[in-house]
Formats: sequence, C-alpha cells, structure tokens
Amino acid sequence: MPTSTHDRGRVYRRCGCRDAQRRQLGARCPHLAADPGHGTWTYAVDVPWPDQRRHTVRRGGYPNEYAARNDLKRFLDGHAYGYNPDPRQTLGDYLLAWLAAQELRLRPTTLARYRAYVHQDLIPALGRILLDDLAYEHIDHYARAQLKAGRGRVTVHRILATLSSALGAAVVRHRLGHNPAKPAIIPRPPTPERRIWTPDEAVRFLDYTNEHDPLFAHLVELIINTGMRKGEALGLHWDDVHLDEGVLFVRYTLSSVDNQYTVLTAPKTPSSLTWIAINGRARRALEDQADRYFLGLAIPAHGYVFQRHGRPLDPHYVLNRFHKLCDQAGVPRIAVHDLRHLATTLALNGGVPFVIVSKTLRHRTLSTTANIYSHLTRQAAREAVDAIARLLDSAELTLHTTQRAERPRNLINQFRDHLTGRRRRNRREHAAHTPIPL
Repeated sequence: MPTSTHDRGRVYRRCGCRDAQRRQLGARCPHLAADPGHGTWTYAVDVPWPDQRRHTVRRGGYPNEYAARNDLKRFLDGHAYGYNPDPRQTLGDYLLAWLAAQELRLRPTTLARYRAYVHQDLIPALGRILLDDLAYEHIDHYARAQLKAGRGRVTVHRILATLSSALGAAVVRHRLGHNPAKPAIIPRPPTPERRIWTPDEAVRFLDYTNEHDPLFAHLVELIINTGMRKGEALGLHWDDVHLDEGVLFVRYTLSSVDNQYTVLTAPKTPSSLTWIAINGRARRALEDQADRYFLGLAIPAHGYVFQRHGRPLDPHYVLNRFHKLCDQAGVPRIAVHDLRHLATTLALNGGVPFVIVSKTLRHRTLSTTANIYSHLTRQAAREAVDAIARLLDSAELTLHTTQRAERPRNLINQFRDHLTGRRRRNRREHAAHTPIPL
C-alpha cells in the first residue's frame, strides 16, 4: 500500500512477478502481503518541469522502506535547493550539469578550459564513479597515474582544481557533505621566475620594430608605458582614447577561445574597468598609430586601435609575431604579458610608491601586487630596513659627538662643584667649633 512522505511523494513495495499473460504484477502481486521480504521498495514523486507539465520521478530497488523514504527525503531536499539529489548520479553526469550551470557565469576562455578538462580528462577517468561514492583515494590515484604517465604537475594541478571547484559547488548547494578533492593533492606550483627586459633591451626592441613593424612598436610601447594587459590593449577602441585629456578608458578585453575564435568580454576584474593615464611616449605611439590608418584625418569614434583591415589582432598571432620580432631585434624572448611586469619594475625602481603602482596596475588589492612582485618587495624591504639603520646610526653618531664635546667642561664643572662643597663643609665645621661670645 503506497504511503506519502511530507505530503509529497509515495513509497511502496513491488516485485517483478508476472501473470499468465506475462504482464508484470508490480504492486498487485499477492506475495507482497504474505511475505514481508518479497520484492523491493520504490518511491515516486511528481515534480514541476520547465515545460509547465508535471513529471513523475521514480526510483526503485531499495531493500527496505527506510532506505526508500530516506532517498525520497534527499530528493525533496535537493529539489528545494535546485540540484539533482539522485544517489545514482555519476560524477560524469554531475560535471556535465555543473558545466551547463556555469555558462552564464564564467568568462568564455575559462569555460572553454573547464570544458576541455571535464571532457578530455575527468569524465574518461572518473566519470563512471557515483558522485556519492567518490572518495579522496579515487582522486589521489588519478593524480599519481597522470604524473606517472608524464603529465606536468601544473596541468594536473589545474585539472584537480577544476574538479575541486565543481565539487565545492555541490557542497555549497548541500548535494555533498564535504569536498573529496580537499585538501589539494598537488599544492599550487610556484610561479616560475620571469625574465624581464632591461631598459636597454626594451629600447633596442622598440627601435627595431619602429622601422620594421610600426604596428607592433606602437602596441608594445603602449603596454610598457601604461601597464595594460595584452587583451585590454588589443580590445582598445578609438572612442575610448582621449588624447587631449591624456587618458584612455579600459572597457574590453580581447580573448582567444581554444585558439579558434576571439571574443570581447569585460576586463579581468571590476577594478580593471577604469581610466588610465598616458604619458608622452604612449601619446606619441597612439598619435602615430592614428596617422598610419587615418592619414592625419580626424580619429573616428569607433573601431579597434590595433587592427588589420578593420579586424582586431588575434592574440595567438600577436604572441607568435612578438617572438619572431624578439629574435630579429636580438633581445630575449619573453611573454607579451611580461611587458606589464616590465612597466611595474621600471616604476618601482624609479621610486614610485608601491600603493601607486598597485593602483596603476588596477589590482584588486595591494596584496595581489605584493604577491606577484615579491622579488621587488624583498628589495624594497631591504632598502627600508637599511634606511632605518642609517637614521639610527646618524642619531647615534650625533649623540656621541655631542657627549665628547661636552665631556671636558663637565669635568671642570664637577671639580668646581667639588671645591665649592668642600669650602662650605669647612665653614660649617669652623663655625661649630668657634665659641659664641657672651
């Protein structure tokens, strides 16, 4: 006899017995009433669907009524929180549903990277495991197997970070009680030390490209003199450039998705969406760039600053072309993003306060700047403590010099005080022994 749970859903027992016509008896089997161990338990519940019709969800095969009621409760709780609480849901099914939910939240480049890790790595290796059965040991075994097969630690770390992010969402939505991917099996690999150009190398590159590829010379000049990110410079529009005011506004970033197509998105962080001051060198680069395309005419209020035939430069092409120009100019190969680090290094070495540099880079917090440029903060810390020592040494030297200058006079004063005190004592003693006349 079906019974209800929380006024939603029903739990009942049924079996696989068939009648003479080979039709399944289900809950009508007479053996169910006579034998408590006959058949298995099932729950069913009606749920609304996006097409405005109600659908019945059934799950069976439970050994007893308690197990069926417990899973029905889990299903109803999960439906209230907006996730699939099916205990038979595999990790692969959950990851696909998680990816679908992220499409409206993540940047296209991030979503493409997550999708590649899910489809190419996680689902083939772990996708058949039930989500509720996934354990730390499964993930640890997968990571060790990948490293043994020759995968890089950085790549494996990123794959596991994607898995941890997905499972963390399941914990937040009460689908899982804990995240089996934590603690991290592979710690975050340290950021390799970057090769930064010297000012001489930067000037050598700019001199060469100004003669052989002015477009790239202007692009590199702008990045070095403003600290812009590569995607921000490639997504810069003429209507965001205000040369008379000496500023430009960052509204977009141009990104490549799977090296197949480019998209314009918002800047990396909310703090990146702001204006940037431009110096004389950046201004000249932008003016020369305008002259190349508009032949001295007024700059239109649309279009990309760095483009070919009206289309923006592809980020992948920019990197390859940049490396080729580095080889031709005789300077070390670096990443385009390292030009932003070059701008930071030049500013800090020029004595610009750390807080101002952080604001210029449009980092969200000062700690972000400190973590990225820790090698420069160590030098700044050394200079700070050396400055403290110099001030203390100077004060100490002044004090000792003053004491040495005052020491002879102090000795004379002490000797005079000694003589004066001695005379006073003698007069008192003489007065004490002198008889008073009657």
